Amino acid sequence: MWYNNILETIGNTPMVKLNKVVAGVPGTILAKVETFNPGNSVKDRMAVQMIEDAEKDGRLKPGGTIIECTSGNTGMGLAIAAVVKGYKLICTMPDKQSKEKMDTLRAMGAEVIVTPTNVTPEDPRSYYSVAKKLSQEIPNSFYPNQYDNPSNSKAHYLSTGPEIWEQTEGKITHLVVCVGTGGTISGTAKYLKEKNPNIKIWGIDTYGSVFKKYHETGIFDENEIYSYLTEGFGEDILPANVDFKIIDLFEKVTDKDGMLMTRRVAREEGMFLGNSSGCVVQGLLQLKDKLKPSDVVVLIMHDHGSKYIGKIFNDDWMRERGFLDKEKVTAADLVKGHTSALITVNDTDKVTDAIKKITHHNISQVPVINEKGDFVGSISESDIFNEIVKDPKVKSKLISKVMKEPYQIIDGSTDLEIVLKAIGKSSNAMLVKVRNNEYKMITKHDIIEAVAK
Repeated sequence: MWYNNILETIGNTPMVKLNKVVAGVPGTILAKVETFNPGNSVKDRMAVQMIEDAEKDGRLKPGGTIIECTSGNTGMGLAIAAVVKGYKLICTMPDKQSKEKMDTLRAMGAEVIVTPTNVTPEDPRSYYSVAKKLSQEIPNSFYPNQYDNPSNSKAHYLSTGPEIWEQTEGKITHLVVCVGTGGTISGTAKYLKEKNPNIKIWGIDTYGSVFKKYHETGIFDENEIYSYLTEGFGEDILPANVDFKIIDLFEKVTDKDGMLMTRRVAREEGMFLGNSSGCVVQGLLQLKDKLKPSDVVVLIMHDHGSKYIGKIFNDDWMRERGFLDKEKVTAADLVKGHTSALITVNDTDKVTDAIKKITHHNISQVPVINEKGDFVGSISESDIFNEIVKDPKVKSKLISKVMKEPYQIIDGSTDLEIVLKAIGKSSNAMLVKVRNNEYKMITKHDIIEAVAK
């Protein structure tokens, strides 16, 4: 068996039981893994539905241009369909979206126009406004407008809902979905509620979005709106596709909690998923007290982790935003780049021997050992200089006669802050015990390099 084109592979995604990340949560927790769609997201379903419905009623004609505002995933679904069906595609995207999403769309032949995130929807610079304006200016163009297009919800009523019902053999008790345009949750919920009105529908929202308060109070509170880092869900508008009547409750998840959970899902479940997938799991954990052991809960896992490599899965990006603890730097870390063996001199050597080693190895400080290999002293470039100033014949003296106190020895696990406090008080260097009988030297230069990173 084969498919006539890639669009025919959309849908029929697998259901996978979650285990470790939901330990302690009552019930059976199942993930509907939408990354198996060709565009690696749930949005493939509605993207094709919007195009095919527009083709049927004449809104989209052969050779036309599709223009859409997207956080990336709908754009990818549209890009795949545009390639197969022969359309041009222009996507407007807010600048908070990951570079991977933008680059992927460009790789698929789409033109990507990046717009500012921190503007109101009505602002002519917003990704909504720019897409709408372009659709009015470019001849033979189609603006799907996923937020208000009923084909969005329709796609999930026709496919996602029936698949979930069949895969759970009608045993589903709860559906948990991150809410953005509203098509996934509303279309899927409509089908499931028709099958069983008692199924609970939980929407996951983010801080900075208006959904939760509007659902609970009917008030569109602009004070709820502020910038957030979470991608793909939450809105500062009320899309027509969000059917608030069919959603039983909303739960907000913070940027930090959702992103940390996204990383946990990868490491504990082996599922490399995107931002909203981690957030839907985190939202469920926050609501676990509402569940009982007999419940069957389905989570929609929206997209793939590859779209967030430069952000959520980048330790530096996460630390810069305070989402990860700063990496602990130890004494052993300071000397990782020291590949050569420790240079030493014997206390029975002459000062001239120390000068030769310092010059040959381009170092300034050397530990002094005795015949047993014990550290008994230290000698530095500045020590030798001072001695030569006082007595030019010092070069022929034994090192034991001019050496200073031995360097302090610390364990490799010693924290950088402790090293900082200790070094410089009595010496400009310290010895680090990295293995049983292996030592490395830490100098002020090593510390400056570590702090500068």
